[in-house]
Amino acid sequence: SKYQDVFGETLLRLAKENPSIIGITPAMPTGCSMNILMQQMPSRAFDVGIAEQHAVTFSAGLATKGLLPYCNIYSSFIQRAYDSVIHDVALQDLKVIFCLDRGGLVGEDGATHHGVFDISAFRPVPNLSIMAPMNEAELRDMLYSVQSKEYRAAIIRYPKGYGTGTEWRSDFKKIEYGKARLLRDGEDIALLTIGTAGNYASEAAEEADKKGICVMHWDMRFIKPIDTEAIEQSVRKCGTIITVEDGSVTGGLYSAVCEYVASKGHNVTVKGLGVPDRFIEQGSVSELVAECGYDRDGILKTIIDVSQRSE
Repeated sequence: SKYQDVFGETLLRLAKENPSIIGITPAMPTGCSMNILMQQMPSRAFDVGIAEQHAVTFSAGLATKGLLPYCNIYSSFIQRAYDSVIHDVALQDLKVIFCLDRGGLVGEDGATHHGVFDISAFRPVPNLSIMAPMNEAELRDMLYSVQSKEYRAAIIRYPKGYGTGTEWRSDFKKIEYGKARLLRDGEDIALLTIGTAGNYASEAAEEADKKGICVMHWDMRFIKPIDTEAIEQSVRKCGTIITVEDGSVTGGLYSAVCEYVASKGHNVTVKGLGVPDRFIEQGSVSELVAECGYDRDGILKTIIDVSQRSE
């Protein structure tokens, strides 16, 4: 399924169960699949036109009245509302759920549409958690879990297009706040990944295993708050950590892991894979991810390089 349809169908189901949920989008109801909620429950969804700042401030206003807005904006376009997110939502500690669609490299739409800055931009903002699902089921479970008390304002970011084919229409599972999940245990190299880039990493870890390199792999799920226990386990067992993210390496997961490791004085090498510090032009997603070096082959090459160096 497309992540957009998982979002749209899940939002409709949640809205049927929770009367306080409202959907908001700035002129992207079809692109983000909020049209599903609009058709079934027209009084519960608002398309505010191409006005991202208004979408955010309107959501904040709804939150002051005890409603729970799910505000869906493309990652590239939330940049227009940066101030509103900080001042109208986070500073007031209001609970708005930002569903950032088109997170990561989007392919043919090119440099204006790549959603590569969201994690780095919002990571310093207090009262705001940031998470990214690795597959369709995780997206659905995140959309469900953020309703609960321990979650405040939250960003859920996910890419354009088709997921992994994971079955997602099953029962909701609660995702524990701020907790990563261990996909594979190992003692040579730790892979810490956020979002769907973790799927490339999973494939690379399997290939590395065939070459006798034992890889630990964490699907971090949260970039804020970051799961420090996952980092501690990685440091305890492995001499090297490789982070993988579908976004800017500057200020993203790589930075978050480096900050933590430095603050604790841990002696561990951290290598970051993701979008480098330059604007990426257009091309297919697979071409661009390969160019940036975090497709399966790029991650595998890095694992092999690092393990040869540490021998």
